Amino acid sequence: MNDAEPQGMNNAAEAQGIEPIRFDTKIAILLREDLEPWQRLNVTAFLVSGLGTRLPEVIGEPYEDADGTDYLPMFRQPVLVFEGTKETLTAAHARVLTRALPRAVFTSDLFTTGNDRDNRAAVRAVPTAELDLVGLAVYGPRNAVDKVLKGARMHP
Repeated sequence: MNDAEPQGMNNAAEAQGIEPIRFDTKIAILLREDLEPWQRLNVTAFLVSGLGTRLPEVIGEPYEDADGTDYLPMFRQPVLVFEGTKETLTAAHARVLTRALPRAVFTSDLFTTGNDRDNRAAVRAVPTAELDLVGLAVYGPRNAVDKVLKGARMHP
């Protein structure tokens, strides 16, 4: 289930006879299944935004097009997006904490705030066990991330 890779990721390299790149780590997002489409996109964007600041090894090299125009670097590996029930998210949160993996959370309260200061205050105001989670980002060894995401399914 969790070992899925987006189709066609290595097709260009494979066509040239280059060995595909495989990662022993995983970047994953778990979203609560009852979110509206705009909320899913917003939560995913916010969750992944913190990974590169704390984990510089997840960031690849800058991009450049054929005309020499440069672009910012992005993640060096795919971001896999999963969904699950509120209970699945709560269980995954407990597992990520016990495994001490790098993580980010997005709570339902953050839909009512408009800036980072208020976002952090909203999370800080609620005890860990009472966070109303709508999203969780996790990074780590593939097998550890797979165990955290037990019960989740790939986002359609």
